[in-house]
Amino acid sequence: MQIDFHHGVTYVVARLAGFVPPEADIIAHSAQYVDDATESGEIWFANGMLYPRISSAHKMFDYRNARKLANHRVWLPFHFLPGNRGEAAPDAPLPFTSEDDFILRCVCRPNSHPARELMRIVITRQERDYALYRLGIAAHVFVDTWAHQGFVGYQHRINIATDIVANDEHHEKRFDKRAEEFFKSGWGRFLSWLLGEALPLGHGTVLSYPDRPYLTWSYTNGLGERVGRDNPTDFLEAAKNLYMHFRRYIDFKEDGEGVFGKLYEIPAHFETLGNRLKTVKDEEGDDRHRAWLKMAADGTFGFKDQVSYVQKGEGSWKHQALGTLEDIGQNSRRPLAYPPRFLTSHWKHFHDALQAHRFCVLNELLPRYGILSG
Repeated sequence: MQIDFHHGVTYVVARLAGFVPPEADIIAHSAQYVDDATESGEIWFANGMLYPRISSAHKMFDYRNARKLANHRVWLPFHFLPGNRGEAAPDAPLPFTSEDDFILRCVCRPNSHPARELMRIVITRQERDYALYRLGIAAHVFVDTWAHQGFVGYQHRINIATDIVANDEHHEKRFDKRAEEFFKSGWGRFLSWLLGEALPLGHGTVLSYPDRPYLTWSYTNGLGERVGRDNPTDFLEAAKNLYMHFRRYIDFKEDGEGVFGKLYEIPAHFETLGNRLKTVKDEEGDDRHRAWLKMAADGTFGFKDQVSYVQKGEGSWKHQALGTLEDIGQNSRRPLAYPPRFLTSHWKHFHDALQAHRFCVLNELLPRYGILSG
């Protein structure tokens, strides 16, 4: 999914669930920031302290995409949560006899047992200072199980997609022509990368087809299976299930474990939400995002909130936390003056939550299914 859903739709769903605007803003911002936190390494301060951060995404041509360790630590916990073939966790994890068996367990599945268990864990751990940020991160991973279904966050033949057909006039172009336009001057570089060991990783061979809410399409996967995809239906289902978890999060303080047996009534505004998923068809995710922010502001969903998202630069979470617009990398030789409000900043809370999420997924959640990835 792209920024229109991860930020715009997530904000709308959070508000419909009952979160107040500042809370919904943290949740939605965190959900989108998962795709934008591409830098890792320590931030050094002039008082001798440092803060380690991890990345939750890589740039498209980042060499780290070709490294299996990066697949384990980035794509798996943050974008392609293993679906365990749709099965619940066994009483005693069974050893996998082959790499193919392991990979098929790691294929992303919508609303899988691991995905639901992830949301349950986040709901029950609300006492942390970074709790809402972690809820946003988990929301990103949870809804991506619909968009990324059938693909795996590893280099594997199942990710190879051919014979792609789409309902949208723009997407009916031959795939090679569409890809050439998408990558423009980087097309030659992409072809070289495609033929190398970096691919097939995730849904790279179908570009952004899985991420566009309005698209209905089909393809043949690397196992020779014909796969039909209905993004509007899938994305609405993801939004409804996310709403359920947001309601459980809010009610957990009063009702405790009892919330996990509840099925909440879906608000009437979801009919409008589903319709807009189909009809907002701008090619660029940023344009669709602006449409969702306008709907958040004009009362379409019963509230009028002025919402924005600043990825980087002035006004961004990082700028607010560090007090500089400089692109901070490994700055041990040029430490920053320590910002007085750093410990309570959105940026630090987000990165705390990012580390907690990754540890939980790789060291607590997936091992229950016999999957070791960390």
